[in-house]
Amino acid sequence: SPFVKAQTNSNPPNIFIITTDGFRWQEVFKGADCNIIRDTKYVSDTSLMIEQFWSEDQLERKKKLMPFFWNVIAKKGTLVGNRDFGNDVNVANLFKISYPGYNEILTGFADKKCIPNLNIKNRNSNVLEYLNNCKDYAGKVAAFSSWNVMPYILDEQHNSFPVNSGYEILDEENDSTNKLINTVQKGIEIKSHTRYDLLTYASAKNYIEQKHPKVLFLSLGETDEFAHKGQYDQYLQKAKQVDQIIAELWYYVQTDPFYKGNTTFIITTDHGRGSKTSKWSQHGFWVKGSGETWMAMIGPGIAAEGERKTKGELYLKQIASTIGILADEDFHVGDHPVAAPIPLTKESTVTPISTNIKPITINLNNK
Repeated sequence: SPFVKAQTNSNPPNIFIITTDGFRWQEVFKGADCNIIRDTKYVSDTSLMIEQFWSEDQLERKKKLMPFFWNVIAKKGTLVGNRDFGNDVNVANLFKISYPGYNEILTGFADKKCIPNLNIKNRNSNVLEYLNNCKDYAGKVAAFSSWNVMPYILDEQHNSFPVNSGYEILDEENDSTNKLINTVQKGIEIKSHTRYDLLTYASAKNYIEQKHPKVLFLSLGETDEFAHKGQYDQYLQKAKQVDQIIAELWYYVQTDPFYKGNTTFIITTDHGRGSKTSKWSQHGFWVKGSGETWMAMIGPGIAAEGERKTKGELYLKQIASTIGILADEDFHVGDHPVAAPIPLTKESTVTPISTNIKPITINLNNK
């Protein structure tokens, strides 16, 4: 098991859940794809991309793309999902698009009903609101997302923790950094449904420094945006940027007295993409490989296993109750089942709820 039981103390653990939308396991565990990076259909300057991201040595290649993952997490945490070793991480929902994927991660439930990638209120309770209603985490939960549909997935209207998504304006009261971010956001002439990840991160980082939340959900989106455009070069650049963001955030929590030694990162994605070169930019129930995902974990409660190379299968729906275990809370709700957490060691005394859901409907809305 990658986990050991989080220790109960006077300072309950801090948990950061970080996602990067639609980022394939292939690039996480093998670096740049040798066929796609040389294809002028997907890369504007193949020679420059090869200089930046290619090496015949696989370890060196993936370090070029994600140095923090392979220099730090691989030594001090756990990486799960390298299918070359039969170590699988999958989505449990049928749809294999973003809304159902984030719903699965945050609610522990693979909803069998159609949930399109639209501004539709989520009917399922999530682990963030659950923790916000627990004594140790009340008023200490926050979410920041590049994708502007996230407030609906989290049901922001009926939940009590702050959510900032897309190009939403930040609170400027006595906060010069938020004023600057708002000025930059207002100056962006063409705003898509996905905010620039660096703006999302800047917003979240400022909130972390000012408010010190104990539970943070940070959802980045540009890897998916450029994949859909078929721009593999930009997809790789954004993946490296995600790695840099996580590295900077990890350094911050290791040097801030509030977070140091008591903060765990869970990093994942909401869905996979096509496993074939011709299908890498696509995903959905009709594209093979779209349900293949991965996880990376580091911090107290996570064993230093490195890359897991044993056969096994995990699902995104197990993350929500795993967050509960790390927080010393048994996440359960009355409006839907909650999948069992990723197995803990024998030290664990929490008995979580476990229910497998088999989706039966389909959704053609793409993201």
